Amino acid sequence: MTRVAVGCADYPALQARIANYAQGSEVRFTTRFKPKRADELIGGKLHFIVKHTLVGRVEILRFDDRDDGRIDIVCAAELERVHPQPKRAHQGWRYLTDADAPKAVDDASGLGDLPPELYRELAELSLI
Repeated sequence: MTRVAVGCADYPALQARIANYAQGSEVRFTTRFKPKRADELIGGKLHFIVKHTLVGRVEILRFDDRDDGRIDIVCAAELERVHPQPKRAHQGWRYLTDADAPKAVDDASGLGDLPPELYRELAELSLI
């Protein structure tokens, strides 16, 4: 699933926001409607779009109903960096298939630290 990180300028800002809103090992994101595919999303990832680029993700733990009729998407408070991938902004959330999901940055190459625009240009030139 994807969601726009409104107001975040970059990955460190998103990281700080999640750390700020974390309650123990969980963080909650409020939405108006429960996804129709909620059961299959549990254990999956919620990817964040910053400046038209997927930059990070958190694991979806569950969906909780709120007293005001809204839904909390309860996620692990550990933000995982992903290889930047272009993605148009949208309202609310959208489904993302496993094939379209970016890979985690799990190497020490430093590629994940590149600005998203530079990473995108290098990828388009097949240099990374």
